[in-house]
Amino acid sequence: MTENAQPVFNIEKLYVKDLSLEVPHAPKIFLERETPQINVQLRTEGQGVDEGIFDVTLTVTVTATLGENKTVFLVEVQQAGIFQIRNIPEGELEPLLMIGCPNILFPYAREAVTDAVTRAGFQPVILAPVNFEALYQAQQQRAAADAAVQ
Repeated sequence: MTENAQPVFNIEKLYVKDLSLEVPHAPKIFLERETPQINVQLRTEGQGVDEGIFDVTLTVTVTATLGENKTVFLVEVQQAGIFQIRNIPEGELEPLLMIGCPNILFPYAREAVTDAVTRAGFQPVILAPVNFEALYQAQQQRAAADAAVQ
């Protein structure tokens, strides 16, 4: 095997693509003593930018609510990375983009969420580790089930 055929995986750039914070009921929400319910949603997208260059975006949405529908805060972070990926078998590329890259991006997204929530005047939200492999497998199973239904 020649050196050119060796798999290549490099992080070219990590960056925040988008960051938003909403505190719709400020300033009265700061007088609430109830502990809010935290809801976390994750979404991963990957796309080719150039030959062997991929942009992967991990979107983390954290919503804190009181009661049924009173939003305390909503934070959305799109943490992205540009990755050089070459000489990877075609069947292994998607799992790498949907599992490996988000594993790299998640700590940065978690830090951005914690920082934004703290700067908004709330107690920090520290996100628990995520098993992106299990999420990917569940997504694949849902896709297979949807295809079987159709």
